[in-house]
This record gives sequence, structure tokens and C-alpha cells, in this order.
Amino acid sequence: MSLLDPNRLFPVDKRTRSVAKLLYNEVCKLPIISPHGHCDPRWFSENEKFPDPSQLFVTPDHYIFRMLVSHGYSLGELGINSSRKNTDRPRPRDIWKIFSDNYYLFRGTPSEIWLNYSFEKVFGISKPLNSETGEFYFDFLQDRLNEPDFLPRALFDRFNIEILATTDSAISNLEYHDEINDCVWDGKIIPTYRPDNVVDPELANFKANLKKLSELSGEDTFSWSGYLAAHRARRSFFKKMGATATDHGHPSARTENLSKSEAEKLFKVILAENFSAEEADIFRGQMLTEMAKMSCEDGLVMQIHSGSRRNHSKEIFNHFGLDKGFDIPGRTDYVTALKPLLDEFGLNKDLTIILFTLDETTYSRELAPMAGVYPALKLGPPWWFFDSYEGIKRFRESTTETCGFYNTVGFNDDTRAFCSIPARHDVARRVDCAYLAELVCTGRLRENEANEVAYDLAYGLAKSAYKL
Repeated sequence: MSLLDPNRLFPVDKRTRSVAKLLYNEVCKLPIISPHGHCDPRWFSENEKFPDPSQLFVTPDHYIFRMLVSHGYSLGELGINSSRKNTDRPRPRDIWKIFSDNYYLFRGTPSEIWLNYSFEKVFGISKPLNSETGEFYFDFLQDRLNEPDFLPRALFDRFNIEILATTDSAISNLEYHDEINDCVWDGKIIPTYRPDNVVDPELANFKANLKKLSELSGEDTFSWSGYLAAHRARRSFFKKMGATATDHGHPSARTENLSKSEAEKLFKVILAENFSAEEADIFRGQMLTEMAKMSCEDGLVMQIHSGSRRNHSKEIFNHFGLDKGFDIPGRTDYVTALKPLLDEFGLNKDLTIILFTLDETTYSRELAPMAGVYPALKLGPPWWFFDSYEGIKRFRESTTETCGFYNTVGFNDDTRAFCSIPARHDVARRVDCAYLAELVCTGRLRENEANEVAYDLAYGLAKSAYKL
């Protein structure tokens, strides 16, 4: 018995399927380029065993625990720490029982494909997970996690990861990256500069974060010029530590291009903490333009992740804090929102701005036409809710005719769930090869061209776009 159909995600038509399989066989063993994700660098610095199956598969994965919460389980029952004190953490085995008893909820979802891939390809389990096999799974996985071959660095090597980029706060000292660089292991893990917590004035700790930014950079972050200088200093530090990119997660794609005097005036309002929601949004928009300006100076690739309506549940946010699965896609206007930035930098062929979206309606209407003409713009792959068979397929169908393949950047997995990395890349490679096979079989692409594109989508484009 196998958990995985060898022809999964390939076209049903025999001729098209045969072309897809040929293309896939050429790229399936390529090294993984993971240029954007949320794995913890501490895993690889300390190289200690993952504590238990629930902490490897359930508690770090938004896709998993949000589905369970949708069926009435609390985050506390799933081992997600509450911000309130005196909360008892459930036993890992109890968390796993909830997960295995409810594994049927993931039928037809990308999570099931990723999980089954991990269970079979990584851990060697071929029987389905359910209520009856849950105990077996937990014990088997726990035994495996106690073996040296399942330590983080060993798995990194086995997954054939050539390079992995983490996402790191602007006020992180990158101590774990420093330790990785000093160890004898040759795995390549690099940071990414994420300044959201010192750019978004609506965050509770914004002023304290500015103080920390000042301490780390040696600049006066309570003056506009000093604040910008602090960002430049931290970006330089990240670059010395191997970073090739920045990342910006904003509610909207809004950008601004204020004069220096206007920006200074706005910054004073922000510091005085008497700003409106509109002024906070203007400030975030101005900082995207400032970050683009700095990327022109230091060469760091700029990623913009916009359109997530984060922390939709106030109760969950108040009890558990940020990033607990209650983040919902929202409508996003890229044409209007990005115009101030693009008026300034859009024609700069030496700048790379990678756009991600959670609003699929913008693929053909906005994103593909913009990436298809502005030299600075590239399209990031389907993200978060859309890194799936249907999501990737729709992305290719909606964008390729307008901006081609070479104004996109391949695939990145954007995950906190370490064992899902090879599974997600396998899905992307299969879906892309299926799409290319359709082009071949309908006379829109020669087979030798499809082979080249398959290679680029799986490996070459990400490596090039992120300067890796």
C-alpha cells in the first residue's frame, strides 16, 4: 500500500500525462531553492531533535490547526501557547489524537498531499493516518525523531535543499545564523530583512522596537534621518550575514512618495502617537518606497506580501497573539496602490520587486500586465491559501499569456512546517509540468522549450531572481 499515487496531479489524458511525466522526471531531483520561508534558524544552529510529532506537524502549521479550530477545537487544546499565564499545555500525545481522529478533514486539500508525502517519503509510513492508526503513528514518528538521521541538519541534507532563507525581524541580532556560519556543517541558511515591526506604527510595541533598532544600529531612530540611517545600517548587517532580500507584509499594497519635509512631518505625528489609521497607512506606504530606494542602493531584492487581513478574530489575537491562523485574504488594488513607487522606480532594470497576492482576481487584471511591462516587477508564486494544485494552475493560466514565465520567480514554499518543504516543491513541480504538457500538446510550446521552462520554474528562476 502507498499513500501517494505516482501520477498525482498529472493530466488524465494519456498523451498529455506522458509528456508531463517526462518533464517531471527531468526536474524532480533538482536541488530545492527555498528563498522565502519561516523555518526557525535555531533548529539548525542547535541541531537538537524535534521534541515530538505534534510539535513537528501540528503546532507550527497554520494549515493544520486552523482546520481543526474550524471544527470546534481550541488553540489551547492544540498546544498553541496562550498569552495568558497559568495555562496548562496538553500532552503531545493528546494533541496528536485530536489530529489523527480528525485527519479526514484534510481530504482533498493540499495539506493532505503534503502530509502524506512527509509520512511516506520522509518517515517511511505507508498506512493511512486515522483514529485506528494514530497511536502507531505517534510511537513510530517519535522513535524516528530520536534517530540521528532525523535531526534538523540531516533532514536538510536529505531534502536536497541547496539554500534556505529564513524571515527575520529587523531587530534580530541573528545569533542563530551566526552560530550556523561558525559550525562545521555546510548547509546554507541565510536571513531575510523583515522590518514590519519597526515600520507599522499600529503595532503595540512599535516605540519599544524603535528603541531597540536604535541600540542595534547606533542611530537616532527618533529623528527621520536617523530612522532611515538605522534601516540602512541593519540592512547592511543582514547583507553581511548572507541576506539577499527584504520582505514586507502590509495590509495593502499602498505606496507613497512624500517629499522629505512631508515625511519628516508625518514621522513626528507617528512618534507623538496621535495619528489616525489613514496616517498609519500613509506611513507604511511611504516606507515601502523608502525600502525600494534602499534596494536601489544595496541591491537587496524586495518582496511585498500584501492583502492579508491579519488577526481577524480579536478574541484569538487577545488570548494568543499574532499569527495564529486567523488571517484572511482581502481585496487588493495594485494598479493604483503601487503607482507612486513605480513612478519613481518601476523602470529601474537593476531593481527587483517581487509581488505576492492573496487576491486571485488581480492575476490577469493587474499583476500580469504590470509585471509584463515594468522592468522592476516580478510575480511571486501563489502564496499561502493558493500554493496548491488549483492555485498554481490558475496562476499559470491567468498570468502566462500576459507576462510569460520569465517575469515570475519560480516557486517558494513560505512554510513554518519543515517537513513539508520537499512535499510543497514536489507539488509545484508536478503542477507546472502538467501545465507545460498542456501547452506542448496544444501546439503552443515545443517539447525542448518545455524542458527548459520546467528547469527554470523548478530551480533557475528562483536562484536568479533572489541572486542566490
